[in-house]
Amino acid sequence: MKTKVPVGLSNKHVHLSRKDIDALFGEGYELTIKKPISQPGQFAAEEFVDVIGPKGTIKMRVLGPARPHAQIEILASDTYKLGVPKVIRDSWDLDGTPGCILRGPKGEVEIDKGVIVAGRHIHMTISQAKEYGVKDGDIVKVRVPGERGLVFENVLIRSNERCGLEMHIDIEEGNAAGCKNGDMLEIIRD
Repeated sequence: MKTKVPVGLSNKHVHLSRKDIDALFGEGYELTIKKPISQPGQFAAEEFVDVIGPKGTIKMRVLGPARPHAQIEILASDTYKLGVPKVIRDSWDLDGTPGCILRGPKGEVEIDKGVIVAGRHIHMTISQAKEYGVKDGDIVKVRVPGERGLVFENVLIRSNERCGLEMHIDIEEGNAAGCKNGDMLEIIRD
């Protein structure tokens, strides 16, 4: 049974709906691909927006393509600058999360929810999940080797046929553990 999984560190970023893109950048605007990211069909865009909270503003990169609802993924330390509560959530579990104002070159959008610190997770296909002895929705632990090694708990398995094999943690977690993109980490089963 397989245990090793590559890690990808994620910085703060914004996912936008088609309606948000139109409001922020102009009707019919298409995001400009800067570079593909690890998950198939997804990309870092050239575009940035200002994320405005009760206490401050942070400029963040947009990821594409458009999604059904805006989701703003911040780092735990960003909660202080923006003045929003630290709400750790899995992607698209947005009920009860804080909102913010998004500002682009052509306008502003106020969203009522969607600002999260993303929960740790591992993307894999259904066939890979079988090879690893896990299934979609399982919670596992992951060991990071090395001088600053540690064990990440509460890591969600996200398995579907649109996934590329990779564990996602944010850059703060990666820095704390002394790991970098592509490092191989070990899934621990209880």
